[in-house]
Amino acid sequence: MSVPGIETLEVNGKKVLVRVDFNVPLDKKTGEITDTTRITASLPTLEDLLNKGASLILISHLGRPKGVRDESLSLAKVAEKLQTLLPSIKVHFCSESIGKSASEMSANLKRGEILLLENIRFYAQETSKEKPERIKFAKELTSMADAYVDDAFGACHRAHASIVECAELLPAAAGHLLKKEIQILQSLVTKPERPFVAIIGGAKVSSKIAVLENLIQKVDSILIGGAMAYTFLKSRAIDVGTSLVEKEQLSPAFQIIDKAGYYQKNFMLPEDHVIASEFSERAKIKKTSNKTIPPTFMGMDIGPKTIEKYEKVIKEAKTVLWNGPMGVFEMKPFAAGTMAMAKAMSKVKGTTVVGGGDSVAAVNLAGLGGKMTHISTGGGATLEFLEGKKLPGVEVLRQE
Repeated sequence: MSVPGIETLEVNGKKVLVRVDFNVPLDKKTGEITDTTRITASLPTLEDLLNKGASLILISHLGRPKGVRDESLSLAKVAEKLQTLLPSIKVHFCSESIGKSASEMSANLKRGEILLLENIRFYAQETSKEKPERIKFAKELTSMADAYVDDAFGACHRAHASIVECAELLPAAAGHLLKKEIQILQSLVTKPERPFVAIIGGAKVSSKIAVLENLIQKVDSILIGGAMAYTFLKSRAIDVGTSLVEKEQLSPAFQIIDKAGYYQKNFMLPEDHVIASEFSERAKIKKTSNKTIPPTFMGMDIGPKTIEKYEKVIKEAKTVLWNGPMGVFEMKPFAAGTMAMAKAMSKVKGTTVVGGGDSVAAVNLAGLGGKMTHISTGGGATLEFLEGKKLPGVEVLRQE
């Protein structure tokens, strides 16, 4: 899979429309940015384009405003953060994405400067299911620039105007981050060094079934954790108390375990748990000695026996992919499993890839982000890539 890089564009003295992924997590109370990973991940592309003599018009979404203006999801705060990360570069912010103000500010943009446009999803045309509407919107965006660069892997699974139609209307290329994401994830599913271990966690089996279906023929071991583990255990008639179980996924979960056996894969489920009487760190908390969870308790994290077994498998791996936490790591009493996975991965002498917002947050919380080979900025995009799906934002750039 090959996509053109920014070296294929002539950008000196040109205005470049760059689709970035500044969909950063915000504190629910203060609205402040809690993790700048996605912003810092875009810097190599932005700095390269600026060094080549371009001026940049950045477009991004933040949250899900559903086509209406929501000041709590304004990118103004992101512009301020970007300015602190690029202190020698002038960063402007426009309170709209299209219209008179955006056109005037882009026209007046000087070489070596950046203009960040307002949240692209404030406009219903961006996510419209009607191609003509998306084209019309994209034409307004692209009228401000000479070339287009997509560096928003996290949004490449969406057939949106700023992802697909903008790439169709201007000379287009992939940014450094997008190219890196594609190369690393492609190598994972085509030629991984073995043993190849996938750590899959998170809340819902339903969001991971397709990934597991695709990975099960490619990996050597799959380590299951998080709330989704209880659906797998329940599918094998193991009591899981009041733990979260997706009843409609019991049959698919059962079949996944059978499929792993058929392909002779090491499919590991938790053998003990940290449990609580309710979903709270102030609840009554204890550990089980086996897979079974008492009727009035819910599973909140993998237990010490499971951690030890998972660590052993990870230690022997040459390639590790992690998507989804092992427990409710945001609450300290239930963070041990997730933190243990991060630490074990940091010691692997091979390729380690972390994908998914919660997993990335956990790795950063553990202070181990720098120890990983690659931290994917994609959530849904990473999952869909690993499912084997074609991503619209990648397909529109592809070179045969």
